[in-house]
Amino acid sequence: MRVPNGGLAALVAAVAVAAVAGGGALAYRQGPQANAEGAVAAPLSTSPSATIPSATTPGTPSSTPTPSQTTSTSATRPKTKIDLKKLTQGRAPQVAYLSGRTIRGGAGNDITIPGTTDIQQVARLGITSLAVVTKGFGNELLTFDDNGKIVRHTPDVTQILTTADGTAAAYLGSKLRSTGEAVAGATVYAEDAKTQDIQKLQVPGVWNATLRGYTNGKVYFDASTTQDGTTTLYEWTPGDSTATQLKAIPSAMAVSSIDTAGSLTTLANQNSCSSLLTVPAGTRLWRTCDYIIGGFTPNAATVIAGPKYEDGYGQGVAAALDAKTGNLIHEWSGVFRQTVPEDDQHLLLLADDGEGTPAAIVRCTITTGACERATPLAKGELQIGA
Repeated sequence: MRVPNGGLAALVAAVAVAAVAGGGALAYRQGPQANAEGAVAAPLSTSPSATIPSATTPGTPSSTPTPSQTTSTSATRPKTKIDLKKLTQGRAPQVAYLSGRTIRGGAGNDITIPGTTDIQQVARLGITSLAVVTKGFGNELLTFDDNGKIVRHTPDVTQILTTADGTAAAYLGSKLRSTGEAVAGATVYAEDAKTQDIQKLQVPGVWNATLRGYTNGKVYFDASTTQDGTTTLYEWTPGDSTATQLKAIPSAMAVSSIDTAGSLTTLANQNSCSSLLTVPAGTRLWRTCDYIIGGFTPNAATVIAGPKYEDGYGQGVAAALDAKTGNLIHEWSGVFRQTVPEDDQHLLLLADDGEGTPAAIVRCTITTGACERATPLAKGELQIGA
């Protein structure tokens, strides 16, 4: 679940259609092995009576883990606690990520972002690289060619969201007063990597606008009409002069490739609930009060979720749910600052042991729960791209 940037987005960077297919297949073949020694450590339960679900049970591990990666005792709630120091080292992330001030992974060359300003978010758009950086009281979007040259500055952008195949990107922003105070209204952009065409939409009179999906040729964002009001989902087809408000989808968290959306339907101090709704009708398919829906794998078969209550630094739980039923496939515990899909079979978790501790991007297989480090455990700036 993609909390630091206002929600999860499905992320897979690619240089071309062939590269997308090849990269996805490679990620599937070379994912963490269920029985790899040290893949997952410090089980939540080490009871001698612990039982592992049958391989024929949907959404459960296909083989018995080694002692270093034992799942919990419940056959319906497989859980794994991640110990970063005990994970084996795997291959680098196959999507864009930021290490230090360098954008790596996905399509294109490694690109170093100049200067010393804070880097809020990075992404790949084809072989183009995007970075949201701090500027004054606000932010701006820097666009780099494949040689690292800045070819465009876009002011006031606060968020990027790419399509699952990396061929298009949406970005969004709003103006701030010189004091840093927010101003009503938002601007939404959509850029096509192949044509380099950029569409722009002004959305006056809205607050708290956040991108929630770019799929099937449509950009989704949620926003409120008052500064402290409940947000609702908007749908925009790039090139249209207006966006359509979808009033049946309140407090959207993410929109999938099969026209479903996670909606925060009940917000309480320590026990929130979320629902999977159809888009645009808002028909509820199922509800969970165990997790908050935050995103989807590219094929929308798996819902990515986080804890029903969060407070302070990072999230203590990341979970994969069956999108048809809402049933738990696997849950990981640790300290996670980002959770995004690498492809349909794997999640990437930006994990550490608390503020100021070494961090790593961890790759976990959705069906088995097995994990490995995708980047070395180290201090310094680390982000998963959008």
